[in-house]
Amino acid sequence: MRVVYACSLTAGGPLTHLRDLAPNVAAEGVDVRVVCADEDIAETFRTAGVEAVARPLRNKLDASGITRTWPELAGADIVHTHDRRTGLLVRPLARGRRARSVHTFHGVPDELFGRVGRQAPIEDPTASRARLLWLEHGLLRMEALLSHLGTVVVPSQALADYVVARGFPRRRLHVIPNGISVRRREPAPAHDPVVIGTAALLERRKGVDVLLEASARMSTPHRLVVYGDGPLRAELESVARDLVAPAEFPGFVSDVEEKIAELDVFVLPSRGENLPIAILEAMAAAVPVIATRVGGVPEVVVDGETGLLVEPEDAAELAEALDRVASDEAFRRRLGQAGATRIVERFDAGSAARQMVELYRKLV
Repeated sequence: MRVVYACSLTAGGPLTHLRDLAPNVAAEGVDVRVVCADEDIAETFRTAGVEAVARPLRNKLDASGITRTWPELAGADIVHTHDRRTGLLVRPLARGRRARSVHTFHGVPDELFGRVGRQAPIEDPTASRARLLWLEHGLLRMEALLSHLGTVVVPSQALADYVVARGFPRRRLHVIPNGISVRRREPAPAHDPVVIGTAALLERRKGVDVLLEASARMSTPHRLVVYGDGPLRAELESVARDLVAPAEFPGFVSDVEEKIAELDVFVLPSRGENLPIAILEAMAAAVPVIATRVGGVPEVVVDGETGLLVEPEDAAELAEALDRVASDEAFRRRLGQAGATRIVERFDAGSAARQMVELYRKLV
């Protein structure tokens, strides 16, 4: 069986997921090829033992990109796309090659994320009503129509329920969680003071402003490290100074998995999520996680057992949770160990790959 993966992104969760998925699917005896955005990315796949070529799709009307991609699909049994652009442009090509089309729907537009997995949605005040109506009843309806071209995989049950309620055909939808390989089963020795951190695109949805306020409220001595860049970076740095929060902003780092593994506590204070890769990376390194009760996060983090969950936009509750974990090393170790065990049992990269291969075999 030959599987061709296509992803036009140069960074982000879907690409990180594909870097775990492709070599593990190849390890199951599948002939795997990756069509990606640039030569540097292609080389990372080759280093992992997976055939890869760079065939960029620069926009959703990139006819020359489609022409370059067409020959790479020859002989494919499955063409599996991983972002909105390849979903739009490459799924029809798969039909032309008589291959089965699979598309991983990694998430809704940012303005809608606060509605996924929530009975009380977190609305985005920066988005106009017209914009929200277009996204939910225009863009998502178009995605629902495209899903009739093949099979759709979603990483969380929360996202599956949300998109089915908006027209996605349930019979074409499969929930297969993202997988990751465990780095260690025991937490690393603690820092003094405790190092708390997050890794995120610095935009409103990620809730870093709430984390800064929570940090300023904490009674436990700590350092706060915010990895990532984005449109709100300068504003967030100013907020940190005004609050006198002990925050550092190193910016974008290429080895974010290594940086997360060095933390004592990982925090994701998002106002909306699907199933965040960053949480999996922290748990895979036995780093205890504090996150908000949004999207598919409660499907990963078991409150009080593998981490702590708090309500989004509640800086006081987040500060209380941070103090509880930061002040108690034994509790941190217990959460970290349990988190790593949960990855092995429920979110292991090899297991996720086997589930995906089983789906492929059923389709062909």
